[in-house]
Amino acid sequence: MRDNHPFDRWVSLETRRQFFGKTAKGLGSAALASLLCRSGSGALATPGQRGGALGPGHFPARVKRVIWLFMAGAPSQLDTYDYKPTMVDRFDTDLPESVRRGQRLTTMTASQARFPIAPTMFQFPQHGECGKRISELLPKTGSMADDLAFVHTVWTEAINHDPAITYIQTGNQIPGKPTLGAWLSYGLGSMNENLPEFVVLNCAPRGQALYSRLWGSGFLPSRHAGVAFRAQGDPVLYLSNPRGVSSNARRLMLDRLQTMNRRIYAELKNPQTQARIEQYEMAFRMQASVPELVEIDDEPQHVLDLYGKDVTKPGTFAANCLLARRMAERGVRFMQIFHRGWDHHGDLPTNIRRQTGEVDQPSWALVQDLKQRGLLDDTLIIWGGEFGRTIYSQGVLKRNNYGRDHHPKCYSMWFAGGGIKGGVTHGQTDEFGYNIVQDPVHVRDLNATILHLMGIDHRRFTVKHRGLDERLTGVQEEARVVREILS
Repeated sequence: MRDNHPFDRWVSLETRRQFFGKTAKGLGSAALASLLCRSGSGALATPGQRGGALGPGHFPARVKRVIWLFMAGAPSQLDTYDYKPTMVDRFDTDLPESVRRGQRLTTMTASQARFPIAPTMFQFPQHGECGKRISELLPKTGSMADDLAFVHTVWTEAINHDPAITYIQTGNQIPGKPTLGAWLSYGLGSMNENLPEFVVLNCAPRGQALYSRLWGSGFLPSRHAGVAFRAQGDPVLYLSNPRGVSSNARRLMLDRLQTMNRRIYAELKNPQTQARIEQYEMAFRMQASVPELVEIDDEPQHVLDLYGKDVTKPGTFAANCLLARRMAERGVRFMQIFHRGWDHHGDLPTNIRRQTGEVDQPSWALVQDLKQRGLLDDTLIIWGGEFGRTIYSQGVLKRNNYGRDHHPKCYSMWFAGGGIKGGVTHGQTDEFGYNIVQDPVHVRDLNATILHLMGIDHRRFTVKHRGLDERLTGVQEEARVVREILS
């Protein structure tokens, strides 16, 4: 018997298109558009599955979750982790052509008459039993050198910011492919019922814009896209009920909508309809779980002190690192914190002091906090950006002031946590920090290694799309697991 509820009678008079058009705002579709990017195809494994397309994975995983501290804008490896002491004696001398090898230049320095060498003005004290030299700008990071694996030979083909970030996130410089977090969500599913599998935390705006496609699902079902949390207003855009709509009313509307969607799915078998059902339910559950997550009043003072003075300021790197730890406790699988402002073409000494001052203590605190809670052994932490910086100065060079251009040929990252061998340095660049001389690590190798630690063989993790067996590590390209940094 047909339900006599007025809602049902009204729906029966509407076409599907009219219904969705008229109810978009009232039912929170705007929230879902913010929560989850639309899929390009939606014709893959059954949406709504909690276990993921791969089940538990291809082999036992070393870690359950990933926290990626992404330094957007490209930190200078020469002023942070890649120590080049002989450059001091080469101040303001020209970078030899035999070193530059006619490599591609950006438009910002292509017209320079000279490429003067700019040694770092910062000291690099040794740290830990491993004796790792790390810039004085990062003393807290230096104090945990024995817990970290440094890779100095990461490289990419992309020379500008957006293609480079897109490349490392998706395995392709061309936008539209699924991001790493989306691949993990699709392959492994969810470890919790009330929060997304993939969360993005953007720090206070500074530097180049970041686009939502950097945490999109591409051709994977839309539910696997990252959910961006905000520092002001609702933590997730449009998550709150509209004015005048109670939680009970919201629940009733969702129930009626789900009934209609199930009828549609039974008739048309469109996977996106099933995905939409799951998305609406997740949004409703998040109304309770997200406010509890972002409310940090329950954190003891010694934990707040661990992360530093900015931890109580929403949107700061410190606050987001603490939120990442809270998400890790609650079963979020992939967390990505974007910290912008590392694009130091000029006045690098001033700007990098600000940047490192914001991230040094919170990065260290996140590692220590996870370790104290017994979560570090099954969490992978990554620190790094999209490419490196040139040894030569962009523009005017002074002893105490210089800038550096984009440099995709080599840069530094560090790793900590489950499956990582601490106190090691992998790869070597030349004395100029310009070319790799030993053990290159392409961004595809980086992604292959992350998947490996999550129990996934990147060569076997494919999705058929437009006639291609798509992979995070590329359709035809080669990639390898960087086993030298694994325990």
